[in-house]
Amino acid sequence: MKQLFFDFDGTIADSQKGIVDGIVYMLDKSGLPALDQETYLKFIGPSLTQSLHRYYPTLSPTGVQAAIRHYQDFYLAQGLYELEVYPGVEDALASLQEAGYQLNIASAKPEVMLAKILPHFGLRDYFAGVYGATIDESIRSTKAAVLAYALENAEALPEASLMIGDRDNDMQGGVQNGTKTLGVLYGFGDETELLDAGANAVIARPDELPAAVRELLG
Repeated sequence: MKQLFFDFDGTIADSQKGIVDGIVYMLDKSGLPALDQETYLKFIGPSLTQSLHRYYPTLSPTGVQAAIRHYQDFYLAQGLYELEVYPGVEDALASLQEAGYQLNIASAKPEVMLAKILPHFGLRDYFAGVYGATIDESIRSTKAAVLAYALENAEALPEASLMIGDRDNDMQGGVQNGTKTLGVLYGFGDETELLDAGANAVIARPDELPAAVRELLG
């Protein structure tokens, strides 16, 4: 069976408001220096662990874990539903499901959060499997690790699978796991970022998803 693995933030939904509000809260509670808006947007896609190591390289492992807990306190209480499913995404998911592809989520977002978000927005029935990070990001803190876990649990063949996402880490995760890769430009990445990271193709709009999937997987 041909299987599709979708990133969530920036691919299924525009979750910028909830995530950025959570990051601002996390930095304030952690006593860490504020960043600019452009940098906050770069937190969307990678795990918090990766971003904290990138922007606060002297932060200790204990400090990283404490910061993540602050973020989750805010996000689970308020930011979780501060998102909008991109127009056209649900139609594309329905079309792909009807065409016989098996759809899955492979996100750096913790699975417990995805388990709340997907039913709330009426999306759960589109996905055979929902794969994400652990709540503390102690394992599966990279997209490559999440996708490896997803492929194994979905019993998917990498050569018959496609990773779909909006950031370089999505494409890199697919390349490292031997899947084909499709980048989307309506999220938070750009064409150069996606192609440089190994995207086999890129699309600009959700309604282009079904044709692009057929082109790459048949």
